[in-house]
Amino acid sequence: MKALSVADIALVGLGEVGGRFLAEMLKLRDRGINIVCAAEPNDTPGRRQAEVARIPLKSLEEIVAMGTSVDVIFDLTGVPGVRKALREQMQLSNNRHTIVAPETMARLLWAVVSNEHLHGHANQGY
Repeated sequence: MKALSVADIALVGLGEVGGRFLAEMLKLRDRGINIVCAAEPNDTPGRRQAEVARIPLKSLEEIVAMGTSVDVIFDLTGVPGVRKALREQMQLSNNRHTIVAPETMARLLWAVVSNEHLHGHANQGY
């Protein structure tokens, strides 16, 4: 029996932190976590993992254009400019449904679902 979708998520940044987060979220598919797409311009192990899992790779603009098809966008880049661009694009699209979750929220979720520590970028805040 297929699980009811709890959240349709997008992951932005599949470097060291994003790749590990992707691996953990893939384990939660049977609990209703649906990864609808990801963004990673570089050839990283996380990007290759997304390709193997058949997760569509998109640009930030394409992710924002998906509108309410995405419940949460996890920004896992650790780059303040990416978060700023995401927020500006979300505001311009008038999308009041999708949440842009910073790495802090990914760390919180990680702590709930994993016994490992998610090390990576310095805390960039909200």
